[in-house]
Amino acid sequence: MSYNYNINGSIPPQLGNLVNLVSLNLSWTSLSGNIPPFLGLLTNLRYLLLDGYQFDGGNNTIPQNLWNLRGLETLSLRRCGIVGPIPSALGQLLNLKYLLLGGNKINGSIPFEVGFLSNLTDLHLGNNKLVGSIPFPLYQLTNLETLYLPSNQLEGSIPSALGQLINLKSLFLWGNKINGSIPLEIGYLTNLETLYLDGNQLEGSIPQNIEKLKNINFLSITNNSFTGHIPLALCRLTKLESIYLDKNQISGSIPSCLGKLFNLRGLDLDSNLLTGLIPEEIGNLANLTSLSLSQNKLSGSIPEEIGRLFHLSNLNLSFNQLSGSVPILSATKLRIIDAGNNCNKISPDPFEGNSRLSPYMCPSPVTNKANSSTILYYLKIFLPIAIFFAFSILGYFLFSRFKLKNNRVGAQPTKNGDLCSIWNYDGKIAYEDIVAATEDFDFRYCIGVGGYGSVYRAQLPCGKVVALKKLHRLEAENPAFDKSFRNEIKFLTEIRHRSIVKLHGFCLHRRSMFLIYEYMENGSLFCNLRDEVEAVEMDWTKRVEIIKGIAHALSYLHYDCSPPIVHRDISSNNVLLNSSFEAFVADFGTAKMLDLESSNQTMIVGTCGYVAPELAYTLVVTEKCDVYSFGVVALETLMGKHPEELLSWLSSPTSLVNMRLIDVLDNRLPLPTSQLVAQNLVRIATLAFACLNPQPKSRPTMKEVCEELVCGQTSLGVPLRMISLLQLVNCEKHIGGKTGTCNV
Repeated sequence: MSYNYNINGSIPPQLGNLVNLVSLNLSWTSLSGNIPPFLGLLTNLRYLLLDGYQFDGGNNTIPQNLWNLRGLETLSLRRCGIVGPIPSALGQLLNLKYLLLGGNKINGSIPFEVGFLSNLTDLHLGNNKLVGSIPFPLYQLTNLETLYLPSNQLEGSIPSALGQLINLKSLFLWGNKINGSIPLEIGYLTNLETLYLDGNQLEGSIPQNIEKLKNINFLSITNNSFTGHIPLALCRLTKLESIYLDKNQISGSIPSCLGKLFNLRGLDLDSNLLTGLIPEEIGNLANLTSLSLSQNKLSGSIPEEIGRLFHLSNLNLSFNQLSGSVPILSATKLRIIDAGNNCNKISPDPFEGNSRLSPYMCPSPVTNKANSSTILYYLKIFLPIAIFFAFSILGYFLFSRFKLKNNRVGAQPTKNGDLCSIWNYDGKIAYEDIVAATEDFDFRYCIGVGGYGSVYRAQLPCGKVVALKKLHRLEAENPAFDKSFRNEIKFLTEIRHRSIVKLHGFCLHRRSMFLIYEYMENGSLFCNLRDEVEAVEMDWTKRVEIIKGIAHALSYLHYDCSPPIVHRDISSNNVLLNSSFEAFVADFGTAKMLDLESSNQTMIVGTCGYVAPELAYTLVVTEKCDVYSFGVVALETLMGKHPEELLSWLSSPTSLVNMRLIDVLDNRLPLPTSQLVAQNLVRIATLAFACLNPQPKSRPTMKEVCEELVCGQTSLGVPLRMISLLQLVNCEKHIGGKTGTCNV
């Protein structure tokens, strides 16, 4: 049984009559006081969760009567303000599988009796004041899967007995005073997925037999005193997604074989003694989002292959000995600004402290190395041939222009096929202008990569700047990508809305397929939220308007189009921002018209982290799928990051009782001083939680969301600083029903 969070007072004595009670969850309630003695009489209890329980100030040690509950499998006393040592009587709970005592003020050492808990799978003692070394009996717990001991004051070395924990998946020891080296026996932990040893006093080299950790995906040994080279063994750990070796004394070069870790998303080797070149093989890491190699002794030029890292949003190569020029990085997600003289640079500057490196990205000049005599020689041979081909091409061009003139429909273009006055343009007239503006789709003009094509920036002869989404040649031969491309044309030529990106034209030539969009100066919402400068410029008022723009666009698709259109891939990457930070919904490649007389079953499409959960088991698409995705994007816009952790807490809303709205708002912005802005933030957060309801039918429609966003503002019943997330979650029942957004 469990209680609602707003139950207060003390634990009622009547609970002592429930002798057959198996589960008791009093976490995050307002109950307080001592644990009554009768609780120790509930001998059938298997699950006891008292997280956040407020013990009496004078007696906040672990209650002795709990040790009578010999059948307990789960004991959770996190963030209860407990002080004092862990009693040795703990060893009597032989059935215990989960022991969670983190976030308290427990001191003393870990009792050796913990070794008696042979069924234990999860041990969480982090964020306490534990001292001493990790007791050897703990390493006999061969069923242990998670050992979580960070942020204590534990000392001593990691013994070779660690190798006995053969089922261990997660090892967290960061923020202690552990010394010595990593034992060779770590190679026995073949099920290990996460190894987190940051902020200790470890030394020595990284052992070669780390290559046996075939399942590891997160390796972090930051801020220790490791020496030696980066072992080649790391290159065989193909499931690795994050490698953090920064702030050590590691020397040697960066192994080129790291380029084989195709799942790698983060690589941080800052503040070491690394020398040599940056290996060009890093360009093979297609999923890499963060590359940090600063404060080493790396030399040579920056490999141009880094320009292929389309997902790269964080780069730091500062304070090395790099030389030469910066390669073209336009296709990455780095923030690129105009540096003048037809050159660009990245902001903030990731190349600071490299005195022989030019931080500017400039097009390479074409040099003519041939001497005059060589030119004359070739002129005598090839001039007649060139004249013949010139007349042939001119004849073909005149014939093509005559043919195109007879095929023109709709608005008449200006000279050179000026796209400024053409709608539904079929690409035949101004194709030459497009090729010229992008120098035949040169990589230097690429500003991003989408699901099935690259995006280019082009300035047309009329002066208008447009964005071109060009289907990759290989993808053009794939029927699925071709269908998605044509699907986008189909929808964008039929819909008109101020918050939906405008399609100026398209080209369906077999050799080159592209769409011509209105150019959005500020790129995607995703990139702006992750850029420290742009995120601050995007203040609360702008963010509120962005969310409103997305809502109005979706309401239009769902209610003003016949039949209704479901976007199916609403995410921060598919919301574009113009120079005024106005939002435009983009990427209709997976959009679908709803057939009101069919089941609308479909494959799962969309971006991971934004897809409605019901699609996984129903495969039925409805407009409520877009509503869920909108809720994720709305929270992401308020928080400045994807609300992944917050979404996981929604399955147990009581865990939100002690979390305030201001705790999750983007801390790069100051809290709003305007009452109107504060009201808007509360309203949007409430609507977002309503949109994330796991039951699709309980979510509001986008029309109801828009009505809530434009209705008269209601004064906040309490100051913004006092509003908890649970209050907002509980308010969702007022959305889309007969009452308005509840007052908080």
